[in-house]
Amino acid sequence: MDLTQGTPQEKNNRAKKMMLWFGIMSLIMSFGGWTSAFLVSKSRPDWATDFELPVAFTISTIVIVISSITFIFAKKALQKGDRKTTSILLSITFILGIVFILNQLSGFQDIIAMGYNFTGPTSNVTLSYIYLIAFVHILHIAVGLICLLVVIYNHFKQKYNATDMLGMELAATFWHFVDILWVYLFLFLYFVK
Repeated sequence: MDLTQGTPQEKNNRAKKMMLWFGIMSLIMSFGGWTSAFLVSKSRPDWATDFELPVAFTISTIVIVISSITFIFAKKALQKGDRKTTSILLSITFILGIVFILNQLSGFQDIIAMGYNFTGPTSNVTLSYIYLIAFVHILHIAVGLICLLVVIYNHFKQKYNATDMLGMELAATFWHFVDILWVYLFLFLYFVK
């Protein structure tokens, strides 16, 4: 396909999608670097091998997967012209994103209750990596929530319809990416010790 072909609107849409994918690729490289550093650091003598991830991280994983499903159904409802269902599902997706962050913060509190802090004399290199990876991911979920708010606002303004839903498509792609990213990170941190 020739990327220079099409209407100005089609070219604009392709450019926006391409920019999103460039951003996603840079995030993949960043998190790939952190997980690689995690693997390399495992050889340190002070590496904690007996640490278990808090249950709150498992709950947040389930919540974020459900949020992706609700976003998929919101998009399908919009394609069918069902604005009310779309509104409800977008709102549920947003709420689940908030619940994800609250569970992550609860997981941080559980880690601190176990006696591990991010820095200082009670810190540990293993837990510092976990804090860093999870916290940076939370920041990206927050960006996803901002995108969702924009989508919800534009939906109420009736900007989207079955044939024109670029903003929702971009937000959905980013949301599904950060969801899949967390599932990968959770499984990585759960099994690689």
